[in-house]
Amino acid sequence: MTGYLDRTAVITGAGSGIGQALARRLAAAGARLALSDIDEIGLAETVRQAKVLGAQVRSDVVDVRDSVRMANYAQTIRAQFGTVHLMFNNAGTTFAGSVEETELADFERVLAVNFWGVVNGTKAFLPHLIASGDGHLVNVSSVFGLVGFPGQGAYSASKFAVRGFTEALRMELRAAHRPVRVTCVIPGGVKTGIVRNSHAAKGIDLSALVESFDRDPGVTADTAARVILDGVRAGRAQVLVGRDALVLELGRRLLGTGYQRIVGPIGARWLEQVRAPRRDLLREPK
Repeated sequence: MTGYLDRTAVITGAGSGIGQALARRLAAAGARLALSDIDEIGLAETVRQAKVLGAQVRSDVVDVRDSVRMANYAQTIRAQFGTVHLMFNNAGTTFAGSVEETELADFERVLAVNFWGVVNGTKAFLPHLIASGDGHLVNVSSVFGLVGFPGQGAYSASKFAVRGFTEALRMELRAAHRPVRVTCVIPGGVKTGIVRNSHAAKGIDLSALVESFDRDPGVTADTAARVILDGVRAGRAQVLVGRDALVLELGRRLLGTGYQRIVGPIGARWLEQVRAPRRDLLREPK
């Protein structure tokens, strides 16, 4: 795939962040867009931005956790656009809290969106990507799908699963000579609203969580989208987004499980800083 002109691209989680930025860049490149999200207001804004750039756009409120809805959605998109060339499984959510603090329902919710959403999107659209004769599947994992991080057990589990699933699928399709490329995206810190819309264990101060995320010198969503689309155009198996992703991938390769001796204390300090009540509020007045 040398470009995006006249290609049909499907993006889940298109109502904000990386999904919205991907939609803008693909619209500017001349792609046709099928956009979905559970956030109807955010999705409408993405549609507005894409149409300003001249794109043909269809938008649907879709919950990626619903496998039947996703299968029907794929049929609808194929019927309208004729061919589906690109599928971006981008929808995601996060959760903060230790494994001890995290309820089973929280694990289930995060895995349902982040992992099963990717599986549902892949299963629904893969036949159409194959039928296109020139398809590309893009699944979004995370740096926490490369390394574990204290306080992110549910999120890490989901993103490790996405990476393993995507790598296995890529090898299967290559062995079967299917005309579909597969890319796993590994974003580091990206300035999006995911944390503001996240959930956390009872012991976590959400305002402190947002504050810690806002201090992260991550890349913008637009920069992330540019890096992703450059990687997809080049047919890369893995696309690392941000300097932190590059550093963590290198550290994981060089140190193996030894990375935990470095990342563990950092994560433990972070988890302590975002607990409620805050430590600074517990100090006795002088």
